[in-house]
Amino acid sequence: MCELFGISSDYPLAASQELNEFRLRGGQKADNPDGWGIAWWEGGKFELSKEPTPAHQSAHFAHLCGTMHSNLFISHIRKAKFPPIRTMSNTHPFRRMCCGKEWVFAHNGMVPDIVDIELSNGNPVCRPMGETDSEYAFCHLLGRIAQHFHSLPSADPTAWFENLAMVSGLVSSLGKFNFLMSDGEHLIAYGHDRLHYLEQSSASQFHGSPVTINCVLVATEPLDENEAWITFQPGELRIYRSGRIIGRVMTQSIPPSDSSSHVFG
Repeated sequence: MCELFGISSDYPLAASQELNEFRLRGGQKADNPDGWGIAWWEGGKFELSKEPTPAHQSAHFAHLCGTMHSNLFISHIRKAKFPPIRTMSNTHPFRRMCCGKEWVFAHNGMVPDIVDIELSNGNPVCRPMGETDSEYAFCHLLGRIAQHFHSLPSADPTAWFENLAMVSGLVSSLGKFNFLMSDGEHLIAYGHDRLHYLEQSSASQFHGSPVTINCVLVATEPLDENEAWITFQPGELRIYRSGRIIGRVMTQSIPPSDSSSHVFG
């Protein structure tokens, strides 16, 4: 099934070694041959590159691994199951505007029932361009955020963190729901059953001056032999800004038979 990789840092990083290892898992070292994509924050907006082709065969992805520098990115390699076809519109990450911000999202797992739920709700905030349950789930999250917040507070975002965590837990009751999401400031990671993180702080140089770089890597599977990778607890939402954790919320999944009466109206 698909895999995720994301980074949040307080200084722009290359992460070429880890990103290239992730690229090779797109059809060579793991069975994820059906597309790749990466969104990174640059110049006050998200840049997005993706192809519905095996990541390990992509010259463009290989080039990005060696040249891209950013303090925030989300990447995805796809194993096509819902639907089982390769198209650009079904390739992650997905990008949308909501609450005055640009968002990107990538998902690992399957929550096919969210498609009918979203179609019946008629979400005015976000309409999928492709056919994946992942994009429908993304639109559902944005729709629920927009119902409660016209804009996202920067001083104390606790309320929308908790709202996002609640909805994430409810969607996870429909199947498997691990995701990475960002509004350009935060890296939001939800681990349902298969996600790891590695928090690091190291001395480095930036424009000739000594600095301490704070960084977090989040990935479906650890991308190196570092023993400090930690597995997400089931239902754990972690929120990072500039490489530091600023929020953590535990969720409880509602059994699928009960979810429609609690969540999706």
